Amino acid sequence: MTNLVILVGRIARDPETRTTQGGTSITSISVVTDRPARKDGKTYKDENGYTAKDKEFHRITCFNGLGQNVAKYCTKGQLVTVEGRIHYTQWEDQSGAKRYGCEIIADKVDFLTKGRSGSNEGAPDIDED
Repeated sequence: MTNLVILVGRIARDPETRTTQGGTSITSISVVTDRPARKDGKTYKDENGYTAKDKEFHRITCFNGLGQNVAKYCTKGQLVTVEGRIHYTQWEDQSGAKRYGCEIIADKVDFLTKGRSGSNEGAPDIDED
């Protein structure tokens, strides 16, 4: 059995980093991907003559060293490849209603375009250790 996700998309907002009480560094990014939009089962053109697209936003969570490098080198609009696994969560909100969430826990992030300070020198493809 395998739980493997590979996404190629653009970072939708700058990375956000926090540290747990136990000292674990967690960096979150949102990656947007697109696919051809469909009406009545067929793709269609937008008002500019291009194939219409549906966008999907994916929550990505990076831990420790991987997260620190993503926070240091990545910025909104940068094209990245993310490899990781799907993680589902369930919780009860304040009113007692069950809530569900889905995120990608990243194992690897590859920088496909330049990020912070216009350069990725010294920022190799990174794996979580």
